Amino acid sequence: MFFDIVKHLMSIKGTLYICPTPIGNLEDITLRVLRVLKEVDFIACEDTRVTQKLLNRYEINTKLISYHKFSEKEKSNYIVQLLNEGKSIALVSDAGTPLISDPGIELLKHDINVIPLPGPSSVITALSATPRNGTDFVFIGFLPKTKKAKEDFLRKYSDIDIVAFESPNRLVKSLQEILEVLGNRKVTIARELTKIYEEIKTDLIDNLIAYYSQNPPKGEIVLIIHGMEEKKPEQKEIIEKALLLKKEGYSSKDISKIISLLYQYPKKEVYNIVLNLIGV
Repeated sequence: MFFDIVKHLMSIKGTLYICPTPIGNLEDITLRVLRVLKEVDFIACEDTRVTQKLLNRYEINTKLISYHKFSEKEKSNYIVQLLNEGKSIALVSDAGTPLISDPGIELLKHDINVIPLPGPSSVITALSATPRNGTDFVFIGFLPKTKKAKEDFLRKYSDIDIVAFESPNRLVKSLQEILEVLGNRKVTIARELTKIYEEIKTDLIDNLIAYYSQNPPKGEIVLIIHGMEEKKPEQKEIIEKALLLKKEGYSSKDISKIISLLYQYPKKEVYNIVLNLIGV
């Protein structure tokens, strides 16, 4: 009997709670998350200073464990050890739902008890406020860094909405790259969601490039690249338009740009069609 009790006690593990926190407005937190943050033994967080502001707002005194991308592997073993000892731990990110683009994946590689809690997400918040043609979308975190990888990804999912995070200092450059690959389609910029200077703009890429070139953005950005609104024109139609423009004296480069703007068709593809099929 004694050994059965010991075996049972040894099998008891703590629980890791995945706790979404506000993406801006501190009122955007569920009662359940607040209760869990108060009751757990520890809170594992990206930046103790950021999390402490939230805890102070709701008079929560739970001990914090610093857990960021630079200490993820090292601290994961420590957190798993605490869980195996029966401790309960809440995992939070600086904002939104953990494990979307934040530390924590290493923890889930272990045999631990996990309970996810619903709550704020900048991705879902941005999508819910955006006029869209369909329900399908793909989320990638940040777009690939290399030009080739980025182009391949954009082409692969060109027919549905693409959702990604973007940094303010790279926004205009990214929009220019997207324009080059996908043509002048609609894009939504959701910036500083739930905060004082919240901004949600949906427009054609070239208009957004002009706007943000004159008004450099700040804060956190969710970028939504809208899927193709209309069926791509047949090559025959493109050739007809290209021939008309050629007669007017336009160069291959200018023809490709004009047709791309008219049909929201990737300029590079138009250029190839123009060169290969009519040789202008």
